[in-house]
Amino acid sequence: MDHTNHVPKKEWMAYCVGALGQGMVYAIMSSYISDFYISVLKLTPLFVLLLMLLARVWDAINDPMMGTFVDRTNTKWGKCRPYLLFSPAVIMVITILTFCNGMYSSANTPGKNALIVGWAAVSYILWGMCYTVGDIPLWGVTSRMTEVEKDRASILSLARIAAGLGGGVVLLTINPLSQALGQKLESAAGSALKGQQMGFIIVAVILTVIGCGMFQMTGVFVRERVPSAEQKFGFKENFKIMWGNKPFRNQLISGVLRSPIQILLSVAMTLMSYYYGNYFGDYMLYMIIFGGAIFGGQFIAMALVPKLTEKHDKTRMLIGSTIMGAVPFALIYPVYLLAPRDLDQPLWVAILFVVFALAGGGMGALNVLQSVMIADAVDYEEYHKGYRPDGVFFSGQSFITKLSAGISSIIQIGRASCRERV
Repeated sequence: MDHTNHVPKKEWMAYCVGALGQGMVYAIMSSYISDFYISVLKLTPLFVLLLMLLARVWDAINDPMMGTFVDRTNTKWGKCRPYLLFSPAVIMVITILTFCNGMYSSANTPGKNALIVGWAAVSYILWGMCYTVGDIPLWGVTSRMTEVEKDRASILSLARIAAGLGGGVVLLTINPLSQALGQKLESAAGSALKGQQMGFIIVAVILTVIGCGMFQMTGVFVRERVPSAEQKFGFKENFKIMWGNKPFRNQLISGVLRSPIQILLSVAMTLMSYYYGNYFGDYMLYMIIFGGAIFGGQFIAMALVPKLTEKHDKTRMLIGSTIMGAVPFALIYPVYLLAPRDLDQPLWVAILFVVFALAGGGMGALNVLQSVMIADAVDYEEYHKGYRPDGVFFSGQSFITKLSAGISSIIQIGRASCRERV
């Protein structure tokens, strides 16, 4: 069934702008919140680690629940669009409030420290829930914008590139900007640490407002064209549907199993920063080179996936992308053994650039293939059962994404803990 010819240009461009904004907000929380808790608020690494683990356990329950709510929604705007209209503003507020916290200190009263710890825990869990309210409909709406598989794959590919760009903007700007602003605010704040905290909060607030403003574009301009089924299922029934749909079940299992790839990326970048920092002093140039290789590989792969899926089996592409995203990181150690003191030479920098670009390409292809194949699983369920579980199926993607980020955060917590001991 083809309910549309093509998604209008203005619509898919607005969708990509929204994905870019959401990518900015997600990067703020996934990449920097653990470092902010430990280095700025001075919370203990053990507490932050336990908080991250608790949040992931809750996500396993909350995400399918939210997906069920989406699938049971039926309004004049559609199934997913109502959440895209209202969730960006809520996400903006809770993201800002997450950073508005005091500094844990032995000089504080026990009651004040308890409030600081309590608000950190409550706001982080609440942020994850609010983010889910926007994330599941954001990606799930693609299967409602069009049933033309080619168009849907192209839109998802462009949106993934946009989200990656949004995350890249945050990764490249939030630390330098917050540190520079923090230094200027030292005198007004009364101490370097207070200045750092204020600088981080101000920059995080500005980027959050920009990101959520862009995210709002999706709800305003996107339209749902694929009609909803009359059937409505509850939480337990949706769990049975998720597990009974073989394509989705395979995606969920493979997504959970490959989530530790984020550990490889975090470990690789950590080792590179320590290596170049110890032997050559200024490591930032090399981090920019290798980080650029990862981003470049991701964007090229994400742009190529829609065309490749027209000619190649998606499952085989997924397996190949998983290998491509993991194996290059294992090559870093042999490269080090070949030139333990010469990795700053152009030849070895070029070799490592290719290694990181290949890894980035594998990870970028995985991002697009996962979304495309979940959308295909929705079509599969409709074809066999006459029901489109857009929300509950894309809740699986939301959980996998947050699981991967949580695993990456564990590495960041370890790094922060080491810095504290030093």
